[in-house]
Amino acid sequence: MIFAIAVAVLVAVFQAPIASATALTYNMDANERACFYTWVDTPGKKVAFYFAVQSGGAFDIDYAVTKPSGQLVLDGEKEKQGDYVFTANDVGEYEFCFSNQMSTVAEKVVDFEIHVEDEQRAELPTKGQNPPEQTSNLEESIMKISSQLSTISRNQKYFRTRENRNFSTVRSTESRIFWFSLSESLMMMTMSCLQVFIVRTFFSTRTKTGV
Repeated sequence: MIFAIAVAVLVAVFQAPIASATALTYNMDANERACFYTWVDTPGKKVAFYFAVQSGGAFDIDYAVTKPSGQLVLDGEKEKQGDYVFTANDVGEYEFCFSNQMSTVAEKVVDFEIHVEDEQRAELPTKGQNPPEQTSNLEESIMKISSQLSTISRNQKYFRTRENRNFSTVRSTESRIFWFSLSESLMMMTMSCLQVFIVRTFFSTRTKTGV
């Protein structure tokens, strides 16, 4: 019985989709265009593409995804973040490009992830007869756990993005308050000096007139 359960677990694990993922953080300069590539060796694979602008400018970026043939799969302008899944029907190198050419000064930090998943499932030969219901239930449990972990990961990315954007807003507000306070202090000092100068000039003129 224990051997049957162990084999059923192995079957469920081996039947889970095989995936490869790349998660990166890239600092884009103004007027820069950067491209990244992933290889798809068999048609029919699912490709998940996620990105989020963490800081810089208005938190927006242009993006484009193209097939090995050069045909456009996805594109967008001035997007803050995106989460897409498409089926790669062509074998070859897929191109994922980001463009910050709309900015002349602002640098931007972009987090992105490219996830290639194979929907084809491998079969593990079993020793003895295993109840199909047991294997199905274990496989369903593993898939639920995988889905929940994926949801947790996406929530972490979402909160990280919000945290970075809020921190950037706080820094921007702090900088504006500092320069406003400095300007206000300089204006007050200038007005004080001007008032002293006017009063001294007034009394100096009256003294000369009295004499």
